[in-house]
Amino acid sequence: MNLLITGGTGFIGSRVAAAAHRRPDTHVRLLSRRALRTPAETETVLGDLADPASLQGSCTGIDVLVHCASRVSGDPESLAAVNDRGTEALMEEAVRSGVRRVLCVSTAAVHGRGPFHGVRPGEAPLAPASATSRTRAAAERHVLDAGGLVLRPHLVYGEGDRWMVPGLVGLLRELSATVTGCEAQQSMIDVDTLGRAAVAAALSPTHGPGVHYVNHPAPVPASELLAAVCAHVEQPGEGASVDVTTAYTRAAGSPRTLHHLGMLTVDHWFADDAFWENLDCTPGEGFFHTFPHTVPWYRSFLTTD
Repeated sequence: MNLLITGGTGFIGSRVAAAAHRRPDTHVRLLSRRALRTPAETETVLGDLADPASLQGSCTGIDVLVHCASRVSGDPESLAAVNDRGTEALMEEAVRSGVRRVLCVSTAAVHGRGPFHGVRPGEAPLAPASATSRTRAAAERHVLDAGGLVLRPHLVYGEGDRWMVPGLVGLLRELSATVTGCEAQQSMIDVDTLGRAAVAAALSPTHGPGVHYVNHPAPVPASELLAAVCAHVEQPGEGASVDVTTAYTRAAGSPRTLHHLGMLTVDHWFADDAFWENLDCTPGEGFFHTFPHTVPWYRSFLTTD
């Protein structure tokens, strides 16, 4: 089985690559913009999603493509060049090369800001609220048009996470307090399980084209998520706390803090138990079991950040 992974050195893609390496009889090829130092059993081909011509030949001899690469920051044109037009060109190359299966790791952010309470595939419209999400929604369409499978995780955490937990710590620092009254439900998955699930779904004979949410089945209450961050990573000075209204007032000048407050106060619970059925992978033990194992990395990252 020859498997091509894009974004194979990134937060999620590196876990996909690691999971693929553990599969017997699987040859892994990484698509990269620059030369990489990789194990002898890993093949690397050069190609840049922002330069469609460079993708020519990247899918030759490939059975399965797992597309993890995306641009998440920058101006609208650079986002469109990679996420929209780059994915379109990659899908054209995959079809031209006879790739049998395509899987794309996307994001539930393509639905917008919510609330979403127990939403199942097909129940929520696409309503992306940022240029990043709009171009990733466009990428999904190219993958689906090519007969591919799209996975939409919501909050992804673990070693290498520079947005979710660090954003919550930034909120605590900005407010100099924790926030009470956060009752929203959040879908979450640790990055290692997501990597294993992506490979398992890409190789699964029972997971056909379409869209799935890929999160742990049990949503995490925002109050408990914030409490875990306070207990294990960073506790605001003297245990101070504020209510949600006061928090919004204090955060008025900080878009990132406001975004994470919205995450704590609006349901983002996506339900898709069917994804895990007949899959050679389980959703694991969930946030409260796995998060403590990631704490040393978060503490180190936030100390040097």
